[in-house]
Parts: sequence; C-alpha cells; structure tokens
Amino acid sequence: MTFWIAAAVATSATVQAYGQIQAGKAQEAELKRQAEERRIQAEGEELERQEALGRALAANAVAAGMSGIKMEGTPASIALETAETASLAGGMANLSARLEQAQLRRQAKSARVGSQYAAAGTLLQGAADTGQALD
Repeated sequence: MTFWIAAAVATSATVQAYGQIQAGKAQEAELKRQAEERRIQAEGEELERQEALGRALAANAVAAGMSGIKMEGTPASIALETAETASLAGGMANLSARLEQAQLRRQAKSARVGSQYAAAGTLLQGAADTGQALD
C-alpha cells in the first residue's frame, strides 16, 4: 500500500513540474510575441514620423517659394533646425521602443528560467514526500 501512495506522490510531483515548465514556455512565447509586435509598431511609427517631417518641410519650401522667399540663410537654417529636432525626437522614441522590447525579452527569459526552478523545486519536494511515504 505504501508503494502506491509513494508512486502517486511522485507522479503528482512530476505532472505538476511538467505543468510549471509548460506554463513558463507559454509565458515566454507570449512575451516574445509582444516584443516582436512592439518592434513592428515602432517601425511603423518611425515611418510615419519621417513622412510627416517630409511633408512639413515640403510644405514650408512650397510656401516660402510662393511668397518669394529663397530657402537660403534663416529660412534654410530654420528648416534644418526643424529636421534636426524631429530626428532627435524620433531617435528618442526609437530608443524607448528598443528598451521596451529588450525588457519584454528579459521578462520572457525570466519566465522560462523561473518555471524551470519552480519545477525543480516541485520535483525535489515530491522526492522528499515520496521518501516520507515509503518510511
């Protein structure tokens, strides 16, 4: 009778450990998916920023040309300053997106490793419980 109890305890611990590992893998996959989704979103946002900047600079050049202002000197330096500011803002947004992606990847790895440690602890506890059941 004691053997069957010990076998049930060992089986239970094994099934629980397997479940913990699978849950960790699922969480890892979801976080990696979120990181990839964020990367794609950041690329789209960067493209939109570049297009908006291009439209703004083109509109400024057209307006200046229609009013007879040459794009030299102060108007050119203002356009350059606008482009540099937009580029800096875009760079900061890009950096922020990359940091967010890296954080999601670290969380994914942590979820996988954490589930492995939890499973190992479950197996060790199951072995101890099995040993007690056999006593």
